[in-house]
Amino acid sequence: MNTVKANGITLAYRAWGPEDAAPVLLLHCRGADGPDWTGIAERLAAGACPRRVYAPDLRGHGRSDWPGEVAGAYTYEAMRDDILGFLAALGIGRADVVGHSLGGVVACLLAQEAPDVVRRLVLEDVPAPIPLDPPRPPADAPGTDLPFDWAMLRATDEQRNTPDPLWWDHMGRITMPTLLIGGGPTSLVPQEEVAMLDSVIPASRLVTVGGGHLVHEAKPAEFLAVLVPFLDAPDITSRTPS
Repeated sequence: MNTVKANGITLAYRAWGPEDAAPVLLLHCRGADGPDWTGIAERLAAGACPRRVYAPDLRGHGRSDWPGEVAGAYTYEAMRDDILGFLAALGIGRADVVGHSLGGVVACLLAQEAPDVVRRLVLEDVPAPIPLDPPRPPADAPGTDLPFDWAMLRATDEQRNTPDPLWWDHMGRITMPTLLIGGGPTSLVPQEEVAMLDSVIPASRLVTVGGGHLVHEAKPAEFLAVLVPFLDAPDITSRTPS
């Protein structure tokens, strides 16, 4: 495990693969942490086209800092800025970004705010940022230790209930090639919301892999079969007519 200072906090992260290989950033779902990606990361790092893979713990998760009950500590924008700082601190100018659920929303905001740093975007079972109806009620903290900060869960529930309308309005800013991977009918995420994202992101493609919300865990081979060709596809550059 490694750590880096970014956006005023310490982020823990794991890395795999040759240091000079093309970078891939993996962002986990809520309640998980970087090691959730280990199986996928190992395959990407040792594939036919090896990748340098980074999997940070988002703030409030795992071994990264837990800011606690501080105003604004757990906004999605703060998590986005953490990742911008993370990439800058490691000297990564551009990377492929894969986000699952919460990590996918953070990845969307990153692609909206700083499209130059995202070469290709992959969103695994990510819901559209529309208000929940009915909203989630406040959750009571369990009496056991958790691998994440309960204040993070409460804050992200509030934002999931009433997301900033700009998150939806700015989806058109995501102009890089984008792959949406759906978990199918057994997912806790309404698949029509995944399709809604596909309808508003300009260069997107939706593939339903199935397996429920934890697609990369339930169907790793099928997930990689969709992910790897997408990441390995060459960039399309414009040519001047002769």
